[in-house]
Amino acid sequence: MSLLENPVIWGPVCFVAGSATGYWLWRWKERNLRAALELREKTAFEDARRQAETITREARLQANEEALKIRQDTENSFSTRKQELGDAERRLVERESLINKQLQSLVEEERRLRDQEETCKVKADELEKLRCAAAEIAKQRREQLQAVARLNEAEARTQLLREIEMESLQDASQLTRRILDEAKSKAEEKARRIISLAIQRYAGGQTYEISSATVALPSEELKGRIIGREGRNIRAFEAATGVTVLIDDTPNAVVLSGFDPVRREIARESMQRLILDGRIHPTRIEEVVTKVSQEMDETIARYGDEAILKAGIASIHPEVAKLLGRLRFRHSFSQNVLDHCIEVAHLTGLLASELGLDAAAARRCGLLHDIGKAVSHEVEGPHALVGADVLRRLGESEEVVNAVASHHDEVPHHGPLGILVSAADAISASRPGARSETMTTYIKRVEDLERIGLSFSGVEKCFAVQAGRELRVVVKPEDVTDEQAYALARSLSRKIESELQYPGQIRVTVMRETRCVEFAK
Repeated sequence: MSLLENPVIWGPVCFVAGSATGYWLWRWKERNLRAALELREKTAFEDARRQAETITREARLQANEEALKIRQDTENSFSTRKQELGDAERRLVERESLINKQLQSLVEEERRLRDQEETCKVKADELEKLRCAAAEIAKQRREQLQAVARLNEAEARTQLLREIEMESLQDASQLTRRILDEAKSKAEEKARRIISLAIQRYAGGQTYEISSATVALPSEELKGRIIGREGRNIRAFEAATGVTVLIDDTPNAVVLSGFDPVRREIARESMQRLILDGRIHPTRIEEVVTKVSQEMDETIARYGDEAILKAGIASIHPEVAKLLGRLRFRHSFSQNVLDHCIEVAHLTGLLASELGLDAAAARRCGLLHDIGKAVSHEVEGPHALVGADVLRRLGESEEVVNAVASHHDEVPHHGPLGILVSAADAISASRPGARSETMTTYIKRVEDLERIGLSFSGVEKCFAVQAGRELRVVVKPEDVTDEQAYALARSLSRKIESELQYPGQIRVTVMRETRCVEFAK
């Protein structure tokens, strides 16, 4: 048996050879694993380095962009601030220039006033000398009158005072006429232009309300159903609404008559609903009238909102809107008060625009000027003052409150808005077709005008023309002079203002004519 074939020897040899081979394989694997780990670490390090460089590059770019943006914002802020400082400096220079001009004008005005004061002193001295001379002349005249006419001092004084009175009245009349003519030549032209522009820019419709409402019927058969058995339906309807139902020969129509416009509107709406429903009996009539009466508050609020929208008014108190809605059912000389308020609002805004004032505030004052007419009769006082108190409680500005309170001159005006409201109120009330009056009222106004004209001495004839808008007075030329005619016109106008109530204005014309007739033979 050879050595290699001996199992005792071959076993350890194989074990050693296997161990060496395993150890070598383990070292080779470990070396490969270490190389792979080193390669992975190197790769990871390179990736981390590249990412760090990328992040650093992006951060640097972002920082540069932010720095550029901050720089641009700073430059823009500096340029804006520089522009603002330049504008402020320019405004200061302009203001300084304006102040210098105002100071210069004040100095010139002071110099002019000083010159006028000196001139007035000189004229006062001259007037004093003239007065002394006039007194001396009057004294001499009195002595001459006493010597020539053989009058005592009392009689001469009476005659002289009468002459002086006539001369003073003549001078005062001439001076008054000259001053008023100069004022009218400027004021009337501007007022006429402003009012004409406002009237032309606002074209309002004519307003005429009646005391009855007509409800159309689909057929004549409904008249019998409205009347009911033995008239019970019509009696129940009249009792529930408070209006009178007139069923006459008018085809397919029923007339509702009543002086209260709210009740008439409730009756009209109730009648229309009953006709559409078809069930007409006393119980149904009471139900419909009750429901329509409850809905009237919403209708009133809607009318108020529509009026505010038409007038172009901003925020307003809800209670004020409800009061405006109530004006839809009130009338003044057959003119609807709410339509009148809307018209006055537009006219006041137009007048304010022509004068360079706040048109929105003017329209607000014009819309609310008759708000006191919507207040119950339980509150006593003129409607202007009542409306002003209501608006003050509801938070309106003092400017609006004063304009409402003063539009009938019951309190002093604190600004131009009250005067504009008064003017617009007169324009709206006096335009043709705005209001109607009965024949009795018209005849009485014309008779009162002629009576006032004939009550003055020296008046020969008196005529009221143009529907009572003008009073023409013919005076006796031998009793009234030209200066006295002018004074008579003013006295007539003052008496008409104090005794009569009328919308708009009345023109007074005094005519004095001298006719000289001769015959050639």
